[in-house]
Amino acid sequence: MSGGLVALLDDVAAIARLAAASIDDIGAAASRAGVKAIGVVVDDAAVTPRYVTGFTPDRELPIIWRIARGSLRNKVVFILPAALLLSQFLPWSLTPILMVGGAYLCFEGAEKVYEALHPHDHAADAEAAALSGPEHEQKMVSGAIRTDFILSAEIMAISLAEVANEPFVSRALILVVVALVITALVYGVVGIIVKMDDLGLRLARSGSGAARTFGRGLVKGMPVVMGALSVIGTAAMLWVGGHILLDGLDKLGVGGPAHLLHDWAVAAGNALPALHSLIEWLVETLGSAVVGLVVGGLIVALLHLLPGRKAAAH
Repeated sequence: MSGGLVALLDDVAAIARLAAASIDDIGAAASRAGVKAIGVVVDDAAVTPRYVTGFTPDRELPIIWRIARGSLRNKVVFILPAALLLSQFLPWSLTPILMVGGAYLCFEGAEKVYEALHPHDHAADAEAAALSGPEHEQKMVSGAIRTDFILSAEIMAISLAEVANEPFVSRALILVVVALVITALVYGVVGIIVKMDDLGLRLARSGSGAARTFGRGLVKGMPVVMGALSVIGTAAMLWVGGHILLDGLDKLGVGGPAHLLHDWAVAAGNALPALHSLIEWLVETLGSAVVGLVVGGLIVALLHLLPGRKAAAH
């Protein structure tokens, strides 16, 4: 009897070790998949704070919480099942779909560059944001969740492409982990960002001289942080979008552009052997961003030539 019990315990321990290894594998795969989507994650974190502009401080975190719930619902309820079904029954469709998303990222990045070069008056937007009643709040939350749907779809598509060769159940678990972790990361960071100025004001009014200095620094520094985050998000979109397009073309048999860029990157890295890896990465990243800017610029130009788009712009 004791021998049988020992054997049973050994089997349980073996199963536990196997389960732990599987969890580790899923965590590692989810981490790799999430890293691939980091450009979209940065943009998501950069875009969301504008949806709480103009609201009273007591409504900022509840609004972010509502958007975060909508984002998680987008990923888990709508995008995840569709992505898994496509990967299971139409795996060939993932590359074209990913390229469409990449082109959208290029467009978004180029559109932000265009808006920076051709600024327009935001007074009306600021006035509307000041009307922070329930109807306006619902409108802003709905708009944020719609924008998040596109970014979430791209995050999940990039993540799925990274783990496409995993078994179906592993794929599903990995994507659930990615959805949970990235949603918590993005909206946790957004929550911190939008409350930093409130923290700065509170510290600036406290009794300690050092705290007041730090608080004033936070208040003055947060606009700079937001501006830097916006620039980083734009650059990340162009880089990630361009890379997705080059990689997709390569998978579809048009590998010339990707191979040419890689050859340039290797040659540049060989010119500075001490910094080979860094230089190679920088050249490939810059090249991908240039491709993203060109493709996105063409889309922006075409859209601005449309009569309806031109009228809306004015």
